Amino acid sequence: MKTKLVTIAALTLLFSINAIAQNGGKAEPQRIQFAKGKSSTVLTGTLSNDEQMEYVFGAKKGQTITLKVTSNPKGKLFDFDLAGDDFELETERDYYDDYAFTAPETGDYLVFVRKRPTEKVTRAKFFLTLTIN
Repeated sequence: MKTKLVTIAALTLLFSINAIAQNGGKAEPQRIQFAKGKSSTVLTGTLSNDEQMEYVFGAKKGQTITLKVTSNPKGKLFDFDLAGDDFELETERDYYDDYAFTAPETGDYLVFVRKRPTEKVTRAKFFLTLTIN
């Protein structure tokens, strides 16, 4: 009976490790979709200190992209970073809470929303507004 229990436990562990390895690693960024006929959307999420959420959206060369992140409670609790897919996206700083730019290339753009570390508010809800014209 002991051998059977050990075998079952070993097989369970083996299958669990295999499942974790297949689904492990970094999660894919969430693709941002706009409602039909809309050029703006608001995404929400809740993060703790130094956690981040990753999003991806497509834009065409020459389109104007505006991003803004706010929070509940109010304050400068969140910021974001931008990156281009397969090209360099030059920005003035590393992190922003409000930024607009003209898409230098057609393709996907990545935005990383981050909860700034604070002692007073360690967890908060963010609102990321993305507009593409």
